[in-house]
Amino acid sequence: GTFECRTVDTFIAFGSNGRVYSVPVAALPGARGDGQPVTTLIDLESGTQLAHYLAGPARATYLISGTGGYGFMANVEHMVSRNKGGKAFVSLGDGETICRPSPVSGGSGSQALPAATQVACASAGGRVLTFDLSELKVMEKGGRGLMLIDLEAKDSLAGAAAYTRSVRIAGIGRGGKEREETLEIRSLN
Repeated sequence: GTFECRTVDTFIAFGSNGRVYSVPVAALPGARGDGQPVTTLIDLESGTQLAHYLAGPARATYLISGTGGYGFMANVEHMVSRNKGGKAFVSLGDGETICRPSPVSGGSGSQALPAATQVACASAGGRVLTFDLSELKVMEKGGRGLMLIDLEAKDSLAGAAAYTRSVRIAGIGRGGKEREETLEIRSLN
């Protein structure tokens, strides 16, 4: 991914084990060379893969969720760790993975979006649930969060997104055909 940010912002990497790793954007290599792997800037636990990334100002808020259907909101400043080993932030159950974080508010530059008011959850089984963002709380210390969508035994959360007017869902539809649809807030309500 690419992230428009300033040198005073923080780069956050999410590990597959629920740990978050932070690096000041100013510490990232400049654009004059080939760069360097993120794993040289952090102490990644063995057996852990980096799953998702984000970069932004300390006050930027993100919706964090896992495939088990639970989620919460957190600011970038809550995810910052003092050591290279990161910190445990997202509690995941057996077999769960972290979903891509969704921006809620506080982006910088051209990424500055209006603050989200709604949350849309999509399950791998094809179900969609939407609700008001005010039902979620900001969890400074991380954790499991609240149940975003009640899932059936073999279903999982494909993703959760905070939105204002519309949300775009892409995936495989009936008959195995790729499908992409933009759902407006009027139809979702």
